[in-house]
Amino acid sequence: MANAFVAAFEILSFGAIIVLIVLGLGIIASMMGIFNFAQGEFVLLGAYIAYLAYAKGLPIWTGMVAAPFLVGALGFVLEALIIRRFYAAPIVAMLGTYALGLIIRETVRGLIGGFYLTVPEPIGGSIDIGAMHISAWRFTIIIITLLVMGCCYLLLSRTSFGLRVRATLENPALARASGISTPLIYGATFAFGAALAGLAGALIVPVFSLFADLGLRFLIQGFVAVMVGGVGSFIGPVAGAGVIGTLSAALPWVMAPVVADVLVFVLAIVFIKFRPQGLIAGKGV
Repeated sequence: MANAFVAAFEILSFGAIIVLIVLGLGIIASMMGIFNFAQGEFVLLGAYIAYLAYAKGLPIWTGMVAAPFLVGALGFVLEALIIRRFYAAPIVAMLGTYALGLIIRETVRGLIGGFYLTVPEPIGGSIDIGAMHISAWRFTIIIITLLVMGCCYLLLSRTSFGLRVRATLENPALARASGISTPLIYGATFAFGAALAGLAGALIVPVFSLFADLGLRFLIQGFVAVMVGGVGSFIGPVAGAGVIGTLSAALPWVMAPVVADVLVFVLAIVFIKFRPQGLIAGKGV
């Protein structure tokens, strides 16, 4: 019973990590109609910033707080300088984000080489529930993910910024005619999605360590999660992340990890074949 509880907790914590990554990816895809293939590298940058702060002797939390702001600022600049020029050609825009991701990944690889770098958990130890011991840091990641999800929902559904975002999502031309600065909304949305990836990277670096290809695995899973959940809503990608994150964490407990990865993608492809609109279709929060 104790082992089953610990396994369920490990599955839940991995699902929370996927949700954090998919939130940003899903918001950008829903708002702008493009998949940001640099999202995995934004995760990598968040992890690298957290590591760099730790390596410089700063408190661990310094890097974790700075990561989403710095990665978000970089996302805002990249959107203004490069990505917005290709909105009329979504395929070119996606290729542009892929090229950006490649540049970021190879830059980080040049800085850290082929090493696996580690950062200690800001909250060490375990939480004891009877005879069961669960990681305090993984528990913290789950709590932070729930808080971030709640804040994102409130931001998009209860604020004037969210109203402008939803108006731009529903009808960009009408939004512009109503006086909404759609370029600013696009830039802020892209920066917000990048910041979420940066936060995810900073939170997971004590769990997965830092290496140059860290973001690739999460990018693929995030992409599949968005497709399964459905583009165009806030809830869809989150639901997809829950499904993909749970399967990705649960199946390796009963089969080889490589077989589990293949099975997850096969199940996702079959699902998308019969329900291309995803679990939750439609626009809106």
